[in-house]
Amino acid sequence: MEAAKTIKSVRKLVKAARDKGKKIGFVPTMGALHIGHISLIKKAAKECDFVVVSVFVNPTQFGPGEDFKKYPRPFKSDLAICRKAGVDVVFAPSPQEMYKKENLTWVNVEKLTEPLCGRSRPGHFRGVATVCAKLFNIVTPDVAYFGQKDAQQAIVIKRMVADLNMPLKIVIYPTVRQADGLAESSRNKYLSEQQKKDATCIYKALKKSESLIRAGTTKSKTIIDEMKKVLNRVPSIEIEYISIVDAETLRNIEKITGKVLAVVAVKIGSTRLIDNIVVDAGKR
Repeated sequence: MEAAKTIKSVRKLVKAARDKGKKIGFVPTMGALHIGHISLIKKAAKECDFVVVSVFVNPTQFGPGEDFKKYPRPFKSDLAICRKAGVDVVFAPSPQEMYKKENLTWVNVEKLTEPLCGRSRPGHFRGVATVCAKLFNIVTPDVAYFGQKDAQQAIVIKRMVADLNMPLKIVIYPTVRQADGLAESSRNKYLSEQQKKDATCIYKALKKSESLIRAGTTKSKTIIDEMKKVLNRVPSIEIEYISIVDAETLRNIEKITGKVLAVVAVKIGSTRLIDNIVVDAGKR
């Protein structure tokens, strides 16, 4: 496994693999790798001939007062995980390498970035879309892998790639969860053991939405009210939002038909957690 810290070096390694006819798989991450990342890497290794993982804590997607400075950066551990998972190249650039000058060019994906996390994190998805566009241009993968846990991010990136006619495929794999339902996340490292137990109510609320939809409930407000009851049982939970949205457009819907996304964002202490579940109302 190679570790590349410059754009020039990772491009050289990828070109050598492509010249041999290899299919390039790419898993973009901010490091602090967990089992969710590992599952994506293993999928990439199974489906592609050459796997690149980026480890880059992107400063442009963090807003004022967010956790950029304290975001976990266990780089040696991340390298060991990548090596064991069969990664060919880890691309770990510095912020100065990715943003050498004042950045004047940004990628804005409209409409999809306005609801949900976009309301409380202005500029976040601009930073996400821009860094992913840069990474795709640098690594030039055939396939890039994302997790369903960051559903809005995945939908935004998929639309960006389609709208800009980028020559790669975006694959979204299901959220990896712990046995108690807690979604794997790098930010789980901020939680105490009690807070981790408290956080399991997020998935319980999402499963409540699923059971209600499966039982024939079609009013989003009814479902959201029941989800609130589940979350409000835990005093440490501060609800940021609960929404039922169209699974493609992310628009709020009042009456549920077809495939929807139940999404939740909460704070436990100072840690913000998001999660979601896809439910098809047509399948009972």
